[in-house]
Amino acid sequence: MVSDSGPAAAGKGTILSGMRPTGRLHLGNYLGALENWVNLQQDYRCIYSIVDIHALTTIENPTDVADIQPNVHEMALDWLAAGIDPEQAIVFIQSQVPEVMSLHTLLSMVTPLGWLMRVPTFKEKVRQMEETEESVNYGLVGYPVLQTADIIIYKADTVPVGQDQLPHLELAREIVRRFNHRFGDTFPEPQAKLTEAPLILGLEGQQKMSKSLDNHIDLAATPEETAQRVLTAFTDPQRQRRSDPGRPEVCNVYSLHQLFSPAAEVSQVYAECTGAQRGCVDCKRHLATSINAFLEPMRERRRELEERPDFVKEVLAEGGKRARVIARQTIEEVYEKMGLAQPSG
Repeated sequence: MVSDSGPAAAGKGTILSGMRPTGRLHLGNYLGALENWVNLQQDYRCIYSIVDIHALTTIENPTDVADIQPNVHEMALDWLAAGIDPEQAIVFIQSQVPEVMSLHTLLSMVTPLGWLMRVPTFKEKVRQMEETEESVNYGLVGYPVLQTADIIIYKADTVPVGQDQLPHLELAREIVRRFNHRFGDTFPEPQAKLTEAPLILGLEGQQKMSKSLDNHIDLAATPEETAQRVLTAFTDPQRQRRSDPGRPEVCNVYSLHQLFSPAAEVSQVYAECTGAQRGCVDCKRHLATSINAFLEPMRERRRELEERPDFVKEVLAEGGKRARVIARQTIEEVYEKMGLAQPSG
């Protein structure tokens, strides 16, 4: 394994990012985040966490916890297959580093409740869960505090986010400022590294691709499964017959061609669609072929990793050890500045 002081020692920043373990990832996850994570490894010390503790905040059925570890394994396979390199990045499971929970508790001592209640995603989650603000668990309310602990326990100074996530990061920065003001300069204020990712609509062409909406295509799906999924995609609603000219600009299948098909083929799709020379079913079959060609190298690496389950476990275990070394140093500093007795062991 590479030294954890490499890129940072060379004057490069530290990236922290994570995903909740929902199992296999889909095309929206890849283009929206994972592809960028792979590229960032070249210029930053990257720390990537599978945030299994966060997953507990929305679990209502106790039997659902049985899915967490299998989902962790599936997500790790997708990360490694996509190009996350454990020789370059620290890859680990959030719960492997208990110090993050200690920091979460200590940060909660300086975080006003009003800040958390105003977070837009909190209100949206409450609505989705059909709960009231008075009945949801504290973990959901305190989600941003744990998220802040995830970032700053590794002294990460950069977080890759989309425009819609900037308010969450600003809250983390406010918590850092409040802590530093009370206890002395301890943490860097994490800066946003905006991710210019395309919005990937689901197969119905109306909402963002999401597993919960079942409008997605898994990265690890078979070519046959991918083709079947693509055939369910919505196209131009005004095109009732093959002889009707299509409108590619309103067709999500065409927008996906722009992402996955070669430029010459995209031009051909446009010309044949607008000229009523290509039917929607043929267009979707073409798209499935393009998506499968794009994903095949990733799928091949995943198949190889599936035959080495012990390797995946070793990657996560080693990553957890490396992450914990950093976290322990930070928590010792925090305990000292807050006047607490140092943890033993």
